[in-house]
Amino acid sequence: MTSDDKWASNGAGPPGGAARGAEHAPPRAEGSPDATEASRAAEEVDGADAARSKAAADTALLEAFGGVRGMVDTTVPGLVFVLIYTIKRDIHVAAIAALALTVLLAVARLARKETLKHAFSGVFGVAFGAVFAMMSGDAKNFYLPGMLYTLGLAVAYVLSAIFRFPLIGVLLGPILKENLSWRTRNPGRLRAYTKATWAWGLILLGKSAILFPLYWWGDATQLGWVKVALGIPPFLLCVYLTWIFLAKAPPPIDVIAEMEAEEAERERAEREREAERAVTDAVAESVARQTTDAVLERLATDPDRARRDGSAR
Repeated sequence: MTSDDKWASNGAGPPGGAARGAEHAPPRAEGSPDATEASRAAEEVDGADAARSKAAADTALLEAFGGVRGMVDTTVPGLVFVLIYTIKRDIHVAAIAALALTVLLAVARLARKETLKHAFSGVFGVAFGAVFAMMSGDAKNFYLPGMLYTLGLAVAYVLSAIFRFPLIGVLLGPILKENLSWRTRNPGRLRAYTKATWAWGLILLGKSAILFPLYWWGDATQLGWVKVALGIPPFLLCVYLTWIFLAKAPPPIDVIAEMEAEEAERERAEREREAERAVTDAVAESVARQTTDAVLERLATDPDRARRDGSAR
């Protein structure tokens, strides 16, 4: 009987059995504490990345439509116009003050090196309105260009939703790095963009339905104050609904990252081909050198035989 058998018969393991058992211990189960902690850490990292991505998308969504600064640029000049006109009843003073304020806002954006897209649209809109109002002598015409723009934009939203080319998707696709991939590769986002586009179109149509009757039958003061009141709330409602629809939609397909990955793959494949060509060239050069050396060595060691071989040929 071996020593191990003796230990087994006594119901105890052999000396050093714990060490041997540790050497042959089975791998840690996937549900073990270390694996669970690693899985939890990975989930936390993924959650943090998703939160950052969502926050960036929310910021991009608001900034795509001008952001808080854009709302100020488009609302305050109209407020200044109606306020001065209500007090002084002077179209020229009110229009010039509104236009001067718009230019100052644009200059402030330029000084801060911010985008001038929304500032320029505000300057042009206020400039056209000021010219119409002063030329016609009717203060209501100050608001007409902006009202026509809103109505045209509402019609564009509705038509794009009807023809399944939603304008919100066209506007937000490049910002969210998905371009137009949602049209063919992401039907869930196509539905979300269509719903959001319908929301923008219908809300802007409702805004126009309130303002145009006041333009035709109301006075300039009423129209001005109502237009100021309808400046920010409908915009915020549209942005909120867009955010709700997109939050329930599948995530965007980052086609920019895909193109970068494809470019990196092409570069890697090209480097591999160049490396293979270099190896092939090196092998061919080595074989040619060895063959030449062998011929030269043969000629040097047996010149008579080389001459005989040459004459025989």
